[in-house]
Amino acid sequence: MARLQEEYLNAIRYKLKDELGCKNLMMVPKLEKIVVNIGMGDMAHEKDLVDSVRQELATITGQRPVLTKARNAISNFKIRKDSPVGFKVTLRGTRMYEFLDRLVNFCIPRIRDFRGVPRTSFDGRGNYTLGIKEQTIFPELDLDKIPRTHGMDICIVMTAKTDEEAMKLLEAFGMPFVK
Repeated sequence: MARLQEEYLNAIRYKLKDELGCKNLMMVPKLEKIVVNIGMGDMAHEKDLVDSVRQELATITGQRPVLTKARNAISNFKIRKDSPVGFKVTLRGTRMYEFLDRLVNFCIPRIRDFRGVPRTSFDGRGNYTLGIKEQTIFPELDLDKIPRTHGMDICIVMTAKTDEEAMKLLEAFGMPFVK
C-alpha cells in the first residue's frame, strides 16, 4: 500500500469527516483517478519524437500510455482524422497514490519560481486540473535523453461534490496552494 493511501485511510478521512460534517465515512471525498495527458502538437509529425514522448510518459507514470487520435480533421492545424495527437495514462489504486505523493512532495517544489498551485483550477464538480510546462521536473527522467521539452496536463478526479470539499482533500494530501 502506498504511503499516502495508508495516511488517507488511517487519518485524513477521519479528519475530513469531522471538518466537512459528513454523517459516515462513505460520504468523505476520496480520489477516483488521475489522468496524465500529453498533447504532442507539431511533434506528432516526427516519428522519433512520438516514441520518446511515449517512453517519457511511461517512465513518469509507471504505466504504458495510450495513443490518442484526432476525431476530426482540422486543416488550419494540419491535422487529419485519426492522426496521433497525444498520449494519456489513467492511474487508479496504488499507482495513483504513489504518483500523487511524488508529484506533491518531489516534483512540484522543483518548478522554477514556484509560489504554489492555483486555487482556480477546479472545474465546479470537485475535480482539479494542473498544467505543467516542462516534464523535466520529474526526477525519473534522464535529462540527457530528452530531445525536446513539452508540457502535460494532470487531472485529479475526486468524488467530492463541491470545489471546497476537493480543496480540503488536496490540502490534506499536502498540495501547496497559493495563499
